[in-house]
Amino acid sequence: MPYPVDYGGVYDLFYKLPALQQQGVKIHLHCFTKNRTEQPELNKYCEEVFYYQRTTGRKGLSSYLPYIVASRSNEDLIQRLLQNNFPVLMEGVHCTYITNDERFKNRKLFVRIHNVENEYYKQLYQFSHNIKKSLFYWFEAKRLYKYEKKLTGEATAFWAVAKQDIDYYRQEFNCRIANYLPLFIPEWKMNAREGMGTYCLYHGNLEIEENEYAAVWLLKYIFKKLEIPIVIAGKNPSKKFIALTKKYKHASLIANPDEKQMGEIISKAHIHVLPSFNNTGIKIKLLNALYNGKHCVANDAMVAGTAVKELCHVVNSTGEFKERIQLLYHQPFTLDEKNLRKKILQAEYSNETNARKIIEWVWTDYV
Repeated sequence: MPYPVDYGGVYDLFYKLPALQQQGVKIHLHCFTKNRTEQPELNKYCEEVFYYQRTTGRKGLSSYLPYIVASRSNEDLIQRLLQNNFPVLMEGVHCTYITNDERFKNRKLFVRIHNVENEYYKQLYQFSHNIKKSLFYWFEAKRLYKYEKKLTGEATAFWAVAKQDIDYYRQEFNCRIANYLPLFIPEWKMNAREGMGTYCLYHGNLEIEENEYAAVWLLKYIFKKLEIPIVIAGKNPSKKFIALTKKYKHASLIANPDEKQMGEIISKAHIHVLPSFNNTGIKIKLLNALYNGKHCVANDAMVAGTAVKELCHVVNSTGEFKERIQLLYHQPFTLDEKNLRKKILQAEYSNETNARKIIEWVWTDYV
């Protein structure tokens, strides 16, 4: 379900809708949901919207399909799709169940690659401290590798959000048609303010183990001895993480900020500290910081496959992170830095341009 847009994973899904509508595309949207209710906002951009419940828990398991795919199988969806011959855009490997059905063999089927999922689940396995979850991630990674390899022969083309994911699909799976399609994002202007901010910031959905891992790493290895304030903001922090932040006198935790509050938190920060321990896909938090914040310190994994590496201070070791933070904390964010961001970001992340790419690929290149 791509609405409300309250975590990074749905930005691309939602903002693609108005961009395509403005180009004259008529969208028939099919949404899987678990806890979210129907959203009238989606009707503004679509001809029709259908909702399906995911089959979660044991009922969603399959003897051969990855859980993220099997739990999104639905006969009502299949029957609706078979009523016409429209092209189908599947958002993520998650939604590709129909590629296993012979009735769709001659259909135009496009897959949006948000991550190399088998690599993503390998990394989730490494971050998890829960034995049951670790086993699940390990088995899911194995199944996803086999499934993604097979998938490349079943769909018409693949559109990745990160350039290194295209390389992976081509080299590892011999994928014939894989294109780079940048993220669709809000109509952000260059709102970064020149001058000084007041603290360092890490933000993200803290329910996701990778994000909590990154936040814990910052507290324990970067800010433990730095006399510089760090704010951590995000959704649903665990009790364990809340207790941890209280041990650090320079750390503040802001749980579940709304959109307006999050915007203020980002704009007032002086340094956005954004380590990543997952090098697939692209993180919306990075683009949000570049459009709306000041200095950005990130590692190679955070900027991999993006066009924004030169807009960030890229460091990797704990020593480099500490050194760069201490240097930048007393250094104003300048007009020249702001103008460089504006030039690069506007060229790369134009929803209008990227919607036209989709139209050309679907209705011209693959006729």
